[in-house]
Amino acid sequence: MATDASPKFHQNSDFRTVPQPPDFHPEVTVASHDGLEFWQFMIAGSIAGCVEHMAMFPVDTLKTRMQALGSCPARSVSLRQALRSVLQHEGAIGLYRGIGAMALGAAPAHAVYFSIYEVCKEFFSGGNPNNSAAHAVSGVFATIASDAVLTPMDMVKQRLQLRSSPYKGVMDCVKRVLTEEGFGAFYASYRTTILMNAPYTAVHFATYEAVKRGLMEISPESASDERLVVHATAGAAAGALAAAITTPLDVVKTQLQCQGVCGCDRFANASIAGVIRTIVRKDGYTGLMRGWMPRMLFHAPAAAICWSTYEASKAFFQELNGDSGKSK
Repeated sequence: MATDASPKFHQNSDFRTVPQPPDFHPEVTVASHDGLEFWQFMIAGSIAGCVEHMAMFPVDTLKTRMQALGSCPARSVSLRQALRSVLQHEGAIGLYRGIGAMALGAAPAHAVYFSIYEVCKEFFSGGNPNNSAAHAVSGVFATIASDAVLTPMDMVKQRLQLRSSPYKGVMDCVKRVLTEEGFGAFYASYRTTILMNAPYTAVHFATYEAVKRGLMEISPESASDERLVVHATAGAAAGALAAAITTPLDVVKTQLQCQGVCGCDRFANASIAGVIRTIVRKDGYTGLMRGWMPRMLFHAPAAAICWSTYEASKAFFQELNGDSGKSK
């Protein structure tokens, strides 16, 4: 299978001659120069995405609780207060409310993400595996497509994460939203999500590449042996910075997804400017940074977890392909 993959992706020979890790990205971790079939990259990426979201779900719950503002003037809630509140009133199980919705959305969303990314990368890179601009543009296209798949389940997930959520579970939430608010409610935050993830992807790529090069220059002779460490460290730094910069739009997204539930404001339309004005009026400009700490704590290790899982899945398929080749 390795020989079949080379002419398709034009990258295999380049990376075999350079003593450094393949040019991966922790979020857009699809690569096409390791002798794997296209579907194997999709499966590996889907597994990585699911493990990433499942492992960091409690932190995501705390972020949602901190970002969901009620109709009355907002009261600042710290990360420690949010955690204490969940544990006191709901127990540890409260940190995992809505995880079923994320499980349903993460796998297909990541499969779409990786497939679109790979197709676009081949089209824009012109056969150059080091074309960072092509990678970034491909990531944006992949984000638009994958967010179309994930956004409905993300909305369900966030509503279930709220304290005193009126929904019994994923299906109850889906049925009631369809009946009471219509199908459009599932995509009320889609535009905001796209506007948030586009700069997130750009910042993530730029930071990741810079940190990765810096780490490899420090110890080039051991770069190959420390591939997982290099990618995990660079991904963590990139995820943390990109998460911090895009937090205001994430707050807007949470408001749009949770509107009308548990005291959250309901908005006449999905205007980003209108939501921002509401947040600033109630909580000042600091309200736009609500949840920045758990958001950073989520994305930094999530990138490392995603990359490590992807590498492990990829290694499994490489070994499987090797065994298949021998049997032939």
